[in-house]
Amino acid sequence: MTTIAKFLAVNIDCAEPKRLAEFYATVFGYEIQYAEDSYAGIGDGTMTIYFQQNLDRKPAAWPGSDKQFHMDVRVPDVKRAVQDYLELGAAKPDFQPDETSYVVLADPEGHLFCVCPARD
Repeated sequence: MTTIAKFLAVNIDCAEPKRLAEFYATVFGYEIQYAEDSYAGIGDGTMTIYFQQNLDRKPAAWPGSDKQFHMDVRVPDVKRAVQDYLELGAAKPDFQPDETSYVVLADPEGHLFCVCPARD
């Protein structure tokens, strides 16, 4: 049998950890747990996201094969959430695979995330 692991956190490379922590803390309603120039973290007591400075990181082209990950989030009102996130500094790429089901956005540093409707 394989040892079962418990998910602890995800680390995201970025140029400005504090800025990205503030963005996602607002998106998720999380608390900023730690914030330095080179490393920051947010969480809700169950899930933690860390932001690690990597000045050499370059955002992947979208669409494209360089993308290594993306997040999906559920919201009660996709149109309203997209507007809110754009006001926080997200961008909406021109290419949208299926705007009838979800909207692809990029955070202030170009990491992609999909805004999906809440399940009924």
